[in-house]
Amino acid sequence: MILSGAQILIEELVRHNADIVFGYPGGAVLDIYDELYKNSDRIQHIITAHEQGAAHAADGYARVTGKPGVVIATSGPGATNLVTGIANAYLDSVPLVAITGNVAVPLLGRDSFQEVDIVGITQPIVKHSYIVREPEDLEYIVNEAFAIASSGRKGPVLIDISKTAQRGKSEYHGNCNISLKKKKALPDIEKALKAIESSERPFIYCGGGVLASDACEEVLELSKRISAPIGLSIMGLTAIPSSYELNLGVCGMHGKYASNIAQSDADLMIAIGVRFSDRATGNIAEYAKNCTVIHIDIDEAELGKNVNSIIDLCGDAKQILKEFLALLKSSQKPNWINRVLCYKQTDKPVSAEGEFLPENIIKFIREKSDPETIVATDVGQHQMWVMQHYGFLKPHKFLTSGGLGTMGYGLGAAIGGCIANNKKRTLLFTGDGSFGMNLNELATAVTQKLPILIIIINNGVLGMVRQWQSMFYDSRYSHTTLNRKTDFVKLTRAFGGEGKTIYSIDQLKEAFQEGFPDDMPFVLDCRTDMDIKVFPMIPPQGSVKNILVK
Repeated sequence: MILSGAQILIEELVRHNADIVFGYPGGAVLDIYDELYKNSDRIQHIITAHEQGAAHAADGYARVTGKPGVVIATSGPGATNLVTGIANAYLDSVPLVAITGNVAVPLLGRDSFQEVDIVGITQPIVKHSYIVREPEDLEYIVNEAFAIASSGRKGPVLIDISKTAQRGKSEYHGNCNISLKKKKALPDIEKALKAIESSERPFIYCGGGVLASDACEEVLELSKRISAPIGLSIMGLTAIPSSYELNLGVCGMHGKYASNIAQSDADLMIAIGVRFSDRATGNIAEYAKNCTVIHIDIDEAELGKNVNSIIDLCGDAKQILKEFLALLKSSQKPNWINRVLCYKQTDKPVSAEGEFLPENIIKFIREKSDPETIVATDVGQHQMWVMQHYGFLKPHKFLTSGGLGTMGYGLGAAIGGCIANNKKRTLLFTGDGSFGMNLNELATAVTQKLPILIIIINNGVLGMVRQWQSMFYDSRYSHTTLNRKTDFVKLTRAFGGEGKTIYSIDQLKEAFQEGFPDDMPFVLDCRTDMDIKVFPMIPPQGSVKNILVK
């Protein structure tokens, strides 16, 4: 069958079950958008207010569904507007296929209108990239792109398609299937098992790789089998139910006291699908210096990169843990467990229930929400408070920017997550600084009739940066007090949504009693004090020895 390149692209998207894509049209992708129009019964295209919002929406969609998100943008500024979203997906290992248009082949490299080298620009932040010059290359490239994005350590792939390739015609076969071989675990299982069996104080450090490999049940069973408490990275937050007694919460700079102290006291750390970022480890010379580290990761490049692990196991976490569980006997360690549970008491809240504090706002909303609810955040203090206090019970329900720390990520991600979850009620916790970055995506949420409840922890400042200025820069608040007069409720109404300004827990309760619409976004603008800080906190380049609890 002879088809144009644009037609081949559509057929391949359908074949890869990409029934929802996000994007923004432009001159260099007109042929693709013409085919999207003709195939609107097979592919739903969601137009956002900005290409960055589209990339974040595709990212959120991918995290909820587990399949690659697809985003489409035109050449030049359309393509460069995707860069932050692509980088975000890369650092959080999110499968994404970014499709951009480009000028015709004879015009490439001539500084043509809206021409940039998007392949060169994005090379450090993608798993792989392609520039498609001829239509006959498209079928294979699209297949390989989806395979690369969703295999091994998942991540974004860029396909830059020239006008020549979009308009030209080629034979389409419709049967190209590419399966990339998965790496098998290295034969170090026996050594790891001996280390586990001889350990008196084992600790499991669980990251996003556990969710990516669907190994949550295996981690839980391992914890029970060997009496090991579990600490989490931000990306691994939902892998273990918060209700599990030995789930100590997130480790790292703003992690739970119990989790950080137990990790420090352990004689063995089983690190699964984590990359040991600087915010997780603090002072690397002090981190895990008194314990044996078993590092399990699908990406060989991560083994030994930041922490000198003693035993490295490269492979799929689920497969490796199954091998562990087939051979490990039950080992109860009541003294270690009692010690850990004592640490956990330190993390119990000390604030009064009725105080209008971020943690109480978050806890109240959690009580009123279904465990299946998708929760997105932006980046900053509110992100840390959600991490500490929301209490997730189900996996794949938390959408946040962990590696890149992208302010403005939240609303786009909430849109993608809400659509992926059949337009059910979705929560977005954000700050006034982060929300101001990409609030134009309210237009998308309104147009798509999405019931996104947006909770703005509005303290009038860039809270996390201000906290650092307060603690480490002698309270020199350089450009973190915003002094803005933005009325987010009126602004939301101007976009076509609704909202309320909230000053107390009682007003928050009243808002929930009145309920929220099922066909539009609703903003709760919660006005809080600018000097509330996030604790616990390990100072930059500090260790658990320096942990601050208030």
